[in-house]
Amino acid sequence: MPRLGHETTEINVSASVAQLSAIADADVVPLAGRIGVEVRGIRLSGDLPQQVHDQINRLLLKHKLLIFRGQDQLDDAAQESFGRRFGGLSAHPTIGAIDGTTSVLELDTRLEGERAAGQGAGRADQWHTDITFVDAYPKITILRALVVPAAGGDTVWSNTAAAYAHLRPELKLLADSLWAVHSNAYDYAAVRPHATTDDKQVYNATFTKTVYETEHPLVRVHPETGERTLVLGNFAQRFLGLSKGDSQKLHDLFQSHITAPENTVRWRWQPGDVAVWDNRATQHYAVNDYGDQHRVVRRVTVAGEVPVSVDGRSSVIRSRYDKPKVGRAA
Repeated sequence: MPRLGHETTEINVSASVAQLSAIADADVVPLAGRIGVEVRGIRLSGDLPQQVHDQINRLLLKHKLLIFRGQDQLDDAAQESFGRRFGGLSAHPTIGAIDGTTSVLELDTRLEGERAAGQGAGRADQWHTDITFVDAYPKITILRALVVPAAGGDTVWSNTAAAYAHLRPELKLLADSLWAVHSNAYDYAAVRPHATTDDKQVYNATFTKTVYETEHPLVRVHPETGERTLVLGNFAQRFLGLSKGDSQKLHDLFQSHITAPENTVRWRWQPGDVAVWDNRATQHYAVNDYGDQHRVVRRVTVAGEVPVSVDGRSSVIRSRYDKPKVGRAA
């Protein structure tokens, strides 16, 4: 992907509303055919005029992923303030938020040895939609890059609305009828065979300290656009009423359409970049190709709605329980 070097033209929030009523078409730069744009000329904050925020939201609904370069003015409080313009914030249900914040989740590779105490989260090198193991999973994710590797550490997103739209009619009919069980308790060793001991420890002690199982339709109706989007990814464990083998075959089939190259975009991070994506219509994958280089990103999530299927049924949590704490040996 060509470099998109472009000096940001800062918007003065004290300027008149008339001057801030629109983002120029020339400042909306497509990143791929079916997903993603870079938005230039915007300095993000919680104080953006309503007209500007509304246009950002319209661009998000249309393109599913927005990238803003050069947002070094944001700290945790400002990132959360910007997030609140889209709705209430939600912390990660098992890891929680860093001290002094409502919802900020930090992913810092230098904290990997400390994560059993809950101080961070592992590398998200699996295709997923954020937190689908609960019923009302986040509607919007806002990710801010603080430290990035010299090479590697890209993120890839896919458009699950485009994936559904380009299915053959026979597959759409099948997809519309399927429901899947999503859980944060999955076969970690199979999914991440090269995971470190620290990775496995945080998974067992922190990420799954509370185990969720939730039933979602494979196809949900987007509450704002009316589009049909596919709800799948790594947290989907099996399809209701089907054997493990048949479930895996169908998972692989529909997941392959979601991650087909024409439905994806890959982003090379720079410090100060902010990515905003519609978590109801995307999956993403954090490429784990940077070894022991330092990488720090901070994530804010906006609370979402309970998905509704094409026939009007709502997702439901089928179980939630806390794992027993294991004491240290004497």
